[in-house]
Amino acid sequence: MRPPLERIPRRIAAGVTGAIILAAAGIVFATSRAATPRAEVTDLAIRPARVMTVEYRDMPRSLVLAGTVAPRIETTLGFRVAGKIVRRAVDVGATVIQGQLIAEMDPADYRLAVDNAHAALVSAESDAGRAQADYERYLALRGTAAFMSQTLDTRKATAATAQARVEQAKSQLATAENNLGYTELRADAEGVVTAVQAEVGQVMAQGQGVVRVARTGELEILVGVPEQRLTVVRQARNATFELWSDPGHRYAARLRELSPSADPTTRTYPARFTVIERPSFIGLGMTATLSFERPDALHVAEVPLSAIFQQGTQPAVWVVDRSTGAVSLRPVAIARWTDDTAAISSGVQDGEMIATAGVHKLEPGQKIKPLQQQASR
Repeated sequence: MRPPLERIPRRIAAGVTGAIILAAAGIVFATSRAATPRAEVTDLAIRPARVMTVEYRDMPRSLVLAGTVAPRIETTLGFRVAGKIVRRAVDVGATVIQGQLIAEMDPADYRLAVDNAHAALVSAESDAGRAQADYERYLALRGTAAFMSQTLDTRKATAATAQARVEQAKSQLATAENNLGYTELRADAEGVVTAVQAEVGQVMAQGQGVVRVARTGELEILVGVPEQRLTVVRQARNATFELWSDPGHRYAARLRELSPSADPTTRTYPARFTVIERPSFIGLGMTATLSFERPDALHVAEVPLSAIFQQGTQPAVWVVDRSTGAVSLRPVAIARWTDDTAAISSGVQDGEMIATAGVHKLEPGQKIKPLQQQASR
């Protein structure tokens, strides 16, 4: 038996009433929405947009290669005579000037050789003087009964032989003195010691290397050129380099040598660029960025990066119809990217107008209102 209405609690009654009201409202809303057709927007709103006129120009191309600072001449120095090293005056990294002592060899044996050669010269000079005096005395007997032509010829030959022995002794003395001087190894030019190959107490053979010295008078930038860039490097113009330790400053260089064969390890062709403008501070082994203009210029139109609309993997731009103001999306080919610009090589015509800002809010066929028209730089 249903209880009387007055016996139902007020809270439950209020809840039931609210549910009935919400259900009725939902039915009314659904009925009205089904009865009203959906309004479709057929016209796109006119948007303001920045535009520019496409202008193709010949843009110089550059090739950038990483290299290192290297000396043009790096020589291994060694004694010209054999012996034992008693002193080494330089270490790796030492700066040397022309004539500076690098190492010294035990000179005792070579001093003895000089003394022997000097004594031999004195003896030869004495013999030559006596032979010359005998020749002159016999020559004075000419016309007397004691004079004989055969004896004169013999004494003349003896004097000449003695004089020749004097010249020979002088040469032997000069050689001995030179060998004594060779016991001191000196730098033949200004440079930096890059390696030490011998120590004190080591017995060295003639010509064996003691130190390696890189001449700092003429420096170069050594780079490895990929094989597909050989022609470009041969025709390089206006080469410049920048040191990684001194960014923002460029200095002139000139191609001096391009190897005809590739390096067996890197498979690149070593090229050497002579440093024409020398920085205030430059050290061997420093990393440098070498760049130069290529002879083949690019015919491109440079546009801001904000003008590029990425359509999948293909870049595109919005081309503006000058008569109607409507835009259409057109794929383009990009020849080069920079930090804030893109160089278009094809896809748009010279003189056409493109949108440069707000490109991600445009739709095909939409009309725009140019805010500012600017020419490409």
